[in-house]
Amino acid sequence: MTIHLLSPEVASQIAAGEVVERPASVVKELLENALDAGARQVKITVEGAGRRMIEVADDGVGISAEELPLAVARHATSKLISASDLFQIATLGFRGEALASIGSVARLTMTSRPAEAAVGARLRVEGGEAAAVEPVGAPVGTVIQVEDLFYNVPARLKFLKQEATERRHIDDLVTRYALAYAHVRFHLYQEGRPALLTSGNGDRREVLATLYGVEVARQMLEVLAEEDGLRVTGFISPTSLTRSNRREITFFVNGRPVQDASLSAALVQAYHTLLMVGRFPLAVLFVELPPQAVDVNVHPAKAEVRFRDGEAVFRGVQRAVRRALLAHTPVPEVSLMPQWKTFPSAEQPPRQPDLTWEMAGEAQPPAGSAGLPAQPAQAALPTEKMPLLRLVGQVASAYLVAEGPDGLYLIDQHAAHERVLFERFMALQQGGGVPSQALLDPAAVELPPASAHLLEEQIPVLAGLGFQVEPFGRGTFLVRAVPVVLAGMNPAAALAVLVEDFEEDEAPLQAEVEARVIARVCKRAAVKAGQALSTDEQRALLRDLEGCQSPRTCPHGRPTMIHLSVDLLERQFGRRGAR
Repeated sequence: MTIHLLSPEVASQIAAGEVVERPASVVKELLENALDAGARQVKITVEGAGRRMIEVADDGVGISAEELPLAVARHATSKLISASDLFQIATLGFRGEALASIGSVARLTMTSRPAEAAVGARLRVEGGEAAAVEPVGAPVGTVIQVEDLFYNVPARLKFLKQEATERRHIDDLVTRYALAYAHVRFHLYQEGRPALLTSGNGDRREVLATLYGVEVARQMLEVLAEEDGLRVTGFISPTSLTRSNRREITFFVNGRPVQDASLSAALVQAYHTLLMVGRFPLAVLFVELPPQAVDVNVHPAKAEVRFRDGEAVFRGVQRAVRRALLAHTPVPEVSLMPQWKTFPSAEQPPRQPDLTWEMAGEAQPPAGSAGLPAQPAQAALPTEKMPLLRLVGQVASAYLVAEGPDGLYLIDQHAAHERVLFERFMALQQGGGVPSQALLDPAAVELPPASAHLLEEQIPVLAGLGFQVEPFGRGTFLVRAVPVVLAGMNPAAALAVLVEDFEEDEAPLQAEVEARVIARVCKRAAVKAGQALSTDEQRALLRDLEGCQSPRTCPHGRPTMIHLSVDLLERQFGRRGAR
């Protein structure tokens, strides 16, 4: 095998693979060029989820006819002159690769006119080959149209996700740039319909309402801090508003969206002791520092940065977030005196379910130490089915205590009720359909663009599960009926939970659709830990759980109960082997 130089065509497509990963990558590069050009208004039009056509039009400074061919050449840029400029980059783009990369894997048409020119100019690029520049009438600014993305690289097309997923990526990208550049008017149209319209008045909370909805935007806490040349601004969620993953944590460094583990760790550390394990905040934070203090030339897609003093940035972000949290969250009182933790009575309001039966200030000696022999691991539950149980009571408004023929059972009321609702729902669904209950007043639900697209495509699926949902304007849906099983649940919460925590590659609502949707809704509808139940309600929950096919776990696999056998109790109290 001999060594040879790659053809310019192959080299261009290899380079494009680092820059153009999916349609959202094209939108990102063109959007950054428009912002660098000083645009005050940007219009993005997308068809076919970006595969068929992407058009970005701006009112920036424009490009002269003489420079158009140079603009699509590789490594041609107006933002760098010498190597030293790499260490003080103040623009979003700087490598001069974006237009050349896009032109090598699509049909690109660029029309532009600077303010001093009487007419505009147009240049067409197809598969990396540029045609002659032609004069055209055009407004001041630049319009770039990208058609038939990856038409000459069919292997790349196979790796694209479903159209709904690609549209969500574009929605999410443009909305976040609209947050960072609130003084710019953004208009995004997907498949001929408006997906995002911002006023450009500089109010970030207004854009935040588009991203998360009005209610969430109203709850978000504002962060504003500045020290030693580091400025941190943006919004974070209160401790009552969380997600099960870090997907809603977004950082911008000097106006550039970045993925940085240290920044994310600083944010999470600021919430230390304030959030439950496995829960994460929502955040959109903007970090500003001198250009020479951050290196942005460390990732092909410019998605990562490196700080000159990473520890100072970590501390600055952590302190800024912590101050904003403490300004709105009272500091809990901590008692240093040993005392038994108390639990609410039925007449008191529910308390949080994190109380335990242990003495504050006292630590248990480790197993195997003097005075406490090592105990064997708890044996597995005796049978797959539940035995008949006798209710003893409720602990911490979160767990039921029951006696069985083979020992003591501690039942998580939330997980148990999840299982009961899930099997009841599935039985109705498999028995010919889930009956619905019409609402006297339809509930209006507002969703951000990405979630709205996801839900709109699955309305027929929801109809088969007892939901009657219809679109009601941009990003708004009306819930007219809900399943009878969930009649007591807030219909807006029932609908919102369907799209709240889906992962990027989860292909939501496609595989095992009914079971997955039902499990998510039942999780929200089940009684919560901290909710006091009457004796009759406790007994009814036990009886319903005994009748389930799989009473040992909730639909998500979490155990519903812990079994303490008589043998284990005797060993713990020292009765076994004492005689």
